[in-house]
Amino acid sequence: MFRTEIQVAPTGLQLSLQDKVLTVGSCFAEVIGDRLQQNKVDALVNPFGAIFNPLSVCLLLQAAAGQPYGFEQHLVEQNGIWYAYDLHSSLSSPAKDDLLQQIEERLQRTRHYLQQASLLIVTFGTAVAYKLHAGGKVVANCHKLPARNFERVLLQTGEMRQAFGQTLALLQQLNPALNVLLTVSPVRHIKETLPLNAVSKATLRVLCHELAEASTHVQYFPAFEVMMDDLRDYRFYKEDMIHPTEVAESYIWQKFVGACYDKRFHQFVDAWQKIRRAVAHRPFNPQSEAHQAFLRNTLQQLTQLGAQYNIETAAEEKALRDQLL
Repeated sequence: MFRTEIQVAPTGLQLSLQDKVLTVGSCFAEVIGDRLQQNKVDALVNPFGAIFNPLSVCLLLQAAAGQPYGFEQHLVEQNGIWYAYDLHSSLSSPAKDDLLQQIEERLQRTRHYLQQASLLIVTFGTAVAYKLHAGGKVVANCHKLPARNFERVLLQTGEMRQAFGQTLALLQQLNPALNVLLTVSPVRHIKETLPLNAVSKATLRVLCHELAEASTHVQYFPAFEVMMDDLRDYRFYKEDMIHPTEVAESYIWQKFVGACYDKRFHQFVDAWQKIRRAVAHRPFNPQSEAHQAFLRNTLQQLTQLGAQYNIETAAEEKALRDQLL
């Protein structure tokens, strides 16, 4: 036995294919969110882009839940492009008004999902944050502005716990049935140095423990522990030695599904992955009768699966029909 497998306890959520999910936080929230979408779950994935520190995550969730916040006061112009200190750089525009419109649309869409979702997945990336020297505001993104404009700080569990408590209260008013699943991203922030990254991750882990202990609506999923202890080998990292490989992501995904979803969803995923592989298949002889029969058979299976699980399969059907002679 050359590894210690982490047995993830069931969360009791028993989610189904029809349950809406919202993911926010670091880029690891996108990994889980993308896989949910690939498996036909109605998921909104990181609507504000990758947000790494808990205070910024809480601010955005509070704004989406209806807490007034003046985004216009926290915009910055750099090389002719407008950015928001509270959002990822992917939300930007040459026009200030256009950026504000983008932000408002993201807030409204996020609010819609928060009202209807069964699960909110929040992935914290780092407890290291950057404050503007002018005013002391914590920013979600420095947008490559001069380092002299910011002060690097290690957020304290108390201030993060207070911010999340306020956020959870607003979310429960908006949707009393909403459950929250916390994770700590297994992606290491080596630019902060490995020793500080260790302190940061430990701080986040303590935060998640305290939050889960304090509320029955909040649970913790050990993605960080699975990567650090179960998959304890550099072969599970990409070439940058920072991000998990697809194999590692798939393993964590399986643990997540096993802990959070019902048996019917497991059955669907098994059947759906076979269909996805069939749709992606590219033969040496696409005009052969064997491949044409394979396409017709796959189309029939796809139609049956769509009807059985009430999912939209138009894109997959088109991909298959385009290959038919």
